[in-house]
Amino acid sequence: MTMLRPGSTIGIIGAGQLGRMLGVAAAQLGYRIHVFAPASGPACDVNNAFTAAAYDDEAALAEFAKSVDVVTYEFENIDAAPIARLVELVPVRPSAKALAIAQNRIEEKTFVENLGGRAAPWRAVNSREELDAAIAEIGCPAILKTVRFGYDGKGQARLASTGDADAAWDAIGGNPAILEGFVTFDHEFSIVLARGQDGAHVSYPPPLNGHEDGILARSTVPAPAEVASQWTEAAALAGRVADALDYVGVLTLEFFAGKDGPIFNEMAPRVHNSGHWTIEGAVTSQFENHIRAICGLPLGSTAVTGTRVEMENLIGEQARRWSDIIAEPEAHLHLYGKAEIRPGRKMGHVTRVWR
Repeated sequence: MTMLRPGSTIGIIGAGQLGRMLGVAAAQLGYRIHVFAPASGPACDVNNAFTAAAYDDEAALAEFAKSVDVVTYEFENIDAAPIARLVELVPVRPSAKALAIAQNRIEEKTFVENLGGRAAPWRAVNSREELDAAIAEIGCPAILKTVRFGYDGKGQARLASTGDADAAWDAIGGNPAILEGFVTFDHEFSIVLARGQDGAHVSYPPPLNGHEDGILARSTVPAPAEVASQWTEAAALAGRVADALDYVGVLTLEFFAGKDGPIFNEMAPRVHNSGHWTIEGAVTSQFENHIRAICGLPLGSTAVTGTRVEMENLIGEQARRWSDIIAEPEAHLHLYGKAEIRPGRKMGHVTRVWR
């Protein structure tokens, strides 16, 4: 295990709000931050250096690698191939393999199912004709999802009946996809797990996640008993996934709480929106544990600091409530510094901790 000393530089690929919060956690531990992204973003408000270049600009990536001691990434919608080649120049944590699997829904579901996870019924769809065949097997209602590069409800189309097939296929641009059957569930939750270079891992209590228009609206801890009873099984699966990938850093798996146990939905090889509550609501935040892991430090405690914690996303115009929120005695406001408010855009979040 390689332990990076304070004063070392962490390279973060991506300039979004996750990179910003990683940068804050890194600074608290004495590390410097170098952000690599095509354009400036929230992470650049807390960095020490910035390289503006395309994610597949290998010459720029090579120069970037010379200036940092370890590289991580804050989102998965980037080509894994250039990131994989970075490994020859500098440690990359988590690995490009985890990135490649997580950004392909077919590989992701197959990988997790091979480790004993349960997923909703699904079929690969590469043509309009294959969509009809998949509907015949799975039935409706169902959801059509692009194989790559879909998040926060993007790259998805719902089918209430077979009559929606043409519109759904057009909505995803006729790109390779999977058709996923609906499953009966009462709750959605996630397992946020941190794994160190030595293979040790810790997970946070699963939050109950509520979505609106395909975007996470809030996460609440503790979750209802129906979710808490599935924590052990879901966390064990997350641990097997992390071990199989020799993963280093924070890994998130999303689940539906089904009547027969947790049903795997998708994974993210990074810190996650549903773990934002940990900044004030846990002894060690997901962001600090990610930094600890990639730098070879011992992982911190995931114990909850209050009797109840709620994280609410501030989406679009909701960010204008900031002056009311900051007046609440139990509220912790986080604004991401984005200049333009747009519908569906995550502008910040607020965490409320009741002790």
